[in-house]
Amino acid sequence: MNDRLNGVSVFVEAVESDSFSAAAQRLNLSRSAVAKTIGRLEERLGARLFHRTTRSQTLTEDGQAFYERCLRALEELRAGEAMLESGRKEVAGRLRVSMPVLFGRRCAAPILLKFAQDHPKLELDLNFTDSRVDLVNDGFDLAIRNGPLGEWPGLMVRRLAHQLMTVCASPGYLQVHGVPKTREDLLDHTAILYARSGRVRSWLFPVEGAPDLEIMPRSRMRFDDLEMIADAAVQGLGLVWLPCWLVRDRVRDGSLVCLFQNESRLSFDCYAVWPQTPHLPLRVRLALDALAEGLPAATRLDEAGGQPSDVCATPLP
Repeated sequence: MNDRLNGVSVFVEAVESDSFSAAAQRLNLSRSAVAKTIGRLEERLGARLFHRTTRSQTLTEDGQAFYERCLRALEELRAGEAMLESGRKEVAGRLRVSMPVLFGRRCAAPILLKFAQDHPKLELDLNFTDSRVDLVNDGFDLAIRNGPLGEWPGLMVRRLAHQLMTVCASPGYLQVHGVPKTREDLLDHTAILYARSGRVRSWLFPVEGAPDLEIMPRSRMRFDDLEMIADAAVQGLGLVWLPCWLVRDRVRDGSLVCLFQNESRLSFDCYAVWPQTPHLPLRVRLALDALAEGLPAATRLDEAGGQPSDVCATPLP
């Protein structure tokens, strides 16, 4: 029975990967092992599952019908595992989470590392990428995303925190170029901008009862790495518009100063998304709770010099 189930999982992976080679990589097997498993499965079923050529593979009619049944069977197995897991009192098993690279390293990963430390039987698998992943096909339990989500069919969503943006500069820059008094004054200053895939991100500021104020300061430096932008600001090369959690340590040590402290700031929501299931495994449910509890503190900016705490992320109901 176990060999049959192994054959089914390899077959489904081969279909969804579009090639035996890609399936082998995802399963940590050799291509020949995948081909042999499919061959044994076809022999046992007495049916050809793939049309194979040197350049491509496509499902036969029997293969398509078998694939659809296999998907339903695997989904039932996952539901059964989740049902048993939801009744456990001890966190165990593998937790696979995808998250943005910089935000993940700075804010989310430390919370999940502490969570794993508190639950010794948990296996933690973290994936750091700024690209969207396919949670179901790539086998993720959770993904953390910042900003508007768009459409996520078949997925559940939970807001974890708000992240606030702030304008910063080094004391040296402000001493030479002066302190901007209004947001419009930013147009008279040099900025370091974020740009990716040829698109430069303008700075946005909330305006009560009106669309956000959009400002594009002049700039001779544009980077696609937020950490590099913060480092350049410390060197006095211009103003920056960055998430509060990213500049927190630099503000605390005095290498950066936050501007417009008494004005509202643009916020981005941070979300957790996960595949919809009737029984959420205990490890996933408790990880969600840990993130919802820990992320607001992980993204808070406590300013140095005895100034009031500026909360850059707040918990959501």
